[in-house]
Amino acid sequence: MKPIMKSFCLLALSAAFFAPAHLFGQEKTGFHVLNDFPIHSTGGWDYITADGPAKRVYASHGNQVNVIDAATGDSLGYIPNTQGVHGIAIATEFNKGYISAGRANAIVVFDLKTFQTLKTIPAGTNPDAICYDDFGKKVYAFDGRSKEATVVDAATDAVVATIPLGGKPETGVSDGKGHVFVNIEDTGEEVEIDATTFKILNRWKLTGGEEPSGLAMDRQTDRLFIGCGGNQKMIVLDATNGNILGTFPIGRCDGTGFDPGLKLAYSSNGEGTVTVVREIDANHFELVENITTEPGARTIGVDVVTHKLYLPTAQMKPAPAPTTDNPRPRPQQVPGTFHIVVVGQ
Repeated sequence: MKPIMKSFCLLALSAAFFAPAHLFGQEKTGFHVLNDFPIHSTGGWDYITADGPAKRVYASHGNQVNVIDAATGDSLGYIPNTQGVHGIAIATEFNKGYISAGRANAIVVFDLKTFQTLKTIPAGTNPDAICYDDFGKKVYAFDGRSKEATVVDAATDAVVATIPLGGKPETGVSDGKGHVFVNIEDTGEEVEIDATTFKILNRWKLTGGEEPSGLAMDRQTDRLFIGCGGNQKMIVLDATNGNILGTFPIGRCDGTGFDPGLKLAYSSNGEGTVTVVREIDANHFELVENITTEPGARTIGVDVVTHKLYLPTAQMKPAPAPTTDNPRPRPQQVPGTFHIVVVGQ
């Protein structure tokens, strides 16, 4: 081989060796179903929260929240009397958790050590998603029917603000830097709230996305991952200016999660998959794969310590025939089949 050609080949080989993996196709996660944790109680479910540092998972189910060991699935306790439970927010620094009880129009406060109820706080109509803002030390309950956010001071458990949102809110997240973001499902918008003044700073139209539900964030890069169940798309949004940086096909999403250690965003899809999108850098993203889970597993909790995913579901009977009183009947849960699907490497 001529010296010039040899040098060229070595240079090409070196470039190939050090080139980013995304130039040669998406590197799979190796994630698959590892386990399932049965929970022997009745009722429907909504959000699930994985508290990695505490090695716990909080699952909404029926009219209570079940607390399980994240490694073994063993029951650690439960918080009862949370009528129409939706979500669970954790404020570790105050040793308190907050539960949105939709049918009670209330927020239930509980002790993280004893699981005893400490207080019930009146909220708006049908509080649904709930999140803790560690910047302002506030809890935000997003009231679905009254289309507002109820803001609670975690130090005193007093309601300090009620924020009209101009539409039906779904999931909310905090950037930890003075801003809270929330999906507005019926208007297809992302709303930015000032966590100090409780004023709305921006309303961004999610062009290409319908019925945004799931929401997660990479705080380091200020990127929002928005799962739109209406047309089955994930939108990646720049949280500093509202620019859309990417759109990816997903399934019938109700939940979205992000793992900052792996730089992976997840969409949990009701048909029984988790769609994975990798953040290559702040402006580049790629669709990686769809992980098979189970039908009905539409919400997700991400353990940022172990990198495991937790998805609640149950076996369902076929929906009954439509009637005049119930034109859109839902499938019925098979009693005793509720469980948490565990996904990991």
